[in-house]
Amino acid sequence: MLREDVTEAIRAAVFEELAAVGFARMSIEGIARRAGVGKTAVYRRWKSKLSLVLDLLTAFAVKGLPAPATGSLHGDVRALLEVASHALRHPVASQVIPDLLVEAARHPEIAETVRATLLDGQRGVVAQVVRAAVDRGELPEGADADRALDLIVGPLYWRLVVVRDGAPTAAYLDDLTTAAVAGLRALA
Repeated sequence: MLREDVTEAIRAAVFEELAAVGFARMSIEGIARRAGVGKTAVYRRWKSKLSLVLDLLTAFAVKGLPAPATGSLHGDVRALLEVASHALRHPVASQVIPDLLVEAARHPEIAETVRATLLDGQRGVVAQVVRAAVDRGELPEGADADRALDLIVGPLYWRLVVVRDGAPTAAYLDDLTTAAVAGLRALA
């Protein structure tokens, strides 16, 4: 039986190692050193650094973002932006995911996992927001959830992960909410 405390120490070490050196330079030796375990403890749980990272990415994404239910499209979008703002400032999003996106170009397994865990999860949450808005009559039937994802989360991702402009203010999130809702209604 594998000890859960050791597994958790390894998982924490992977995030630290990825953030410090990136996927390409990350090593099982470095992970084991950070976790305070031997390499065999890592290899008992995962066969390679790729399988380890993919497993952790999947575990992180499963936590996902909750679908807000405030009773209005504006409120749901604002709540989603608030939660996404915190999630995108997490070290996994701000440091590890951009590195994995670069590696996805070299490793189809990473590309598929990133798509399946991160994108599909976000699509599902935004689809719930759009469906609720359609049900309330705020958006017409057939409103495009993928376009909604682009409008809602895209600018925030750009600002927090690419530009790294710091935590957005409440006023910025309010403005982004108003713009995203207007964009959704214009597209409909």
